[in-house]
Amino acid sequence: MDAAESASRQGQVCSEMTILIDPQGHIRMVADSDWPLDSLARHHGAQSAYRVSERTGSIRVEGRDGTRRCLLESVPYSRIAKLLLG
Repeated sequence: MDAAESASRQGQVCSEMTILIDPQGHIRMVADSDWPLDSLARHHGAQSAYRVSERTGSIRVEGRDGTRRCLLESVPYSRIAKLLLG
């Protein structure tokens, strides 16, 4: 998430990246997949899956591990500035 936020702040376009981890701990990275995260994880036999994406200036990290799910999302600096100056 830090790397994606840093790139976004510098004006770089962040491509969507999916990180898959199998039960043995092997890591596979897949760029710009249009598959749903659960389907992509099942297809590759991954135990855990994380998708990093950028939407309207915020960075999102969606994580799945079996039945557990989490979502982290940053707030764009422009939105923070509007709230503070408000």
